[in-house]
Amino acid sequence: MASHRKPRARITGLRTAPALGITTAALTSVALLSQSAQAAPSAPQKPSLEEVQKKVDDLYQQAGVATQKYNSVKERTDKQRKKVDTLLDDVAERADKLNEARRQLGTFAAAQYRTGGVSETATMMLADDPQGYFDQNHLSDRLTARQKKAVDDYQTQQASATKQRTKAAKSLETLSDSRDDLRTSKQTVQKKLGEARTLLSELTAEEKARLAAIEKKKEEEAKRKAAELARKQEAKRKAAEEAAAKEREKETPDAGTGTGAGSGSDTGTGAGSGSGGTDSGYATKAAKVINFAEAQIGKPYVWGATGPDSYDCSGLTQDAWKAAGISLPRTTWDQVKVGTTVKTADAKPGDLVFFYDDISHVGIYIGDGKMIHAPKPGANVRVESIYYMPIHSVVRPA
Repeated sequence: MASHRKPRARITGLRTAPALGITTAALTSVALLSQSAQAAPSAPQKPSLEEVQKKVDDLYQQAGVATQKYNSVKERTDKQRKKVDTLLDDVAERADKLNEARRQLGTFAAAQYRTGGVSETATMMLADDPQGYFDQNHLSDRLTARQKKAVDDYQTQQASATKQRTKAAKSLETLSDSRDDLRTSKQTVQKKLGEARTLLSELTAEEKARLAAIEKKKEEEAKRKAAELARKQEAKRKAAEEAAAKEREKETPDAGTGTGAGSGSDTGTGAGSGSGGTDSGYATKAAKVINFAEAQIGKPYVWGATGPDSYDCSGLTQDAWKAAGISLPRTTWDQVKVGTTVKTADAKPGDLVFFYDDISHVGIYIGDGKMIHAPKPGANVRVESIYYMPIHSVVRPA
């Protein structure tokens, strides 16, 4: 017999909710894991050789800037040290004078103490030898002027010594600051060079070979530009000689053979500037500069070095021009301000060629688009195309 009971409705939501929650959580976890896997950082891409080369070149340039700053601070520190030494010597000398003035005052003070506060009359009356005291009293009158002078001298020397001590103390403080700057500059140079060495050390043998090939291509392009400049300068020189020869031919009928020859020789030499004597004088100095620079070829680059066993770029140019009797400042930033700026096309042997926008490198032009310079750490003084680096300016020091 069939039951007439109304079937009880099943509430399915209450039973299936936990299963649904677990399923949702599982799906969410899978999705999150999938996203995490996709978001996981991949191994960093190794930079290309071109990027490595650019980074290394940039680091060497930054080291060059830091080297020039080091040179500038070192020069300032050396000057400050000399100033401090002079002041300390002066303080010692004034201390001696102050001690002498103090000794004189001590002598007078001792004499006054011995006579005490007794009046001159009583002292004379009680003296064993009144006449002797009388004579001595006249001497004392004379000593009073000497005593006053001794007091004045003491006060003067004391004030002077105090002033010099104050100056010396300030100079020592400045020297200490300069030494701190020097230490910072040195650390900066070492850091940049260390980073460059690390980059290069991480290259494989094959990568180093490919990098050398890139470097060689760069050198060849620089040589090509140097050869092009040499051709242009030679053409300009020949044109100047021809113009000078034509000028001599015009002058010959009027000036005579002897005078024409003498004038022609001088004019030919100075065709570029119009002053044969001036050009001749510069050429003589430039020859000494180049002879000196050539003798340094093969010596190692060492930042901050000024010879004679090693050089940095501005140390070499400074020493080379010193051989010609011209004193140049220590840094590239100061050397570029000395002399006359000329066009690259008009560069003459002996001129200084500066590089980069920050003027952190310099070389000595020797003609034909080439220079002698101290390149960078790990390299020796050598001949190279001036187009190996971006040229900033060309300066004729004398």
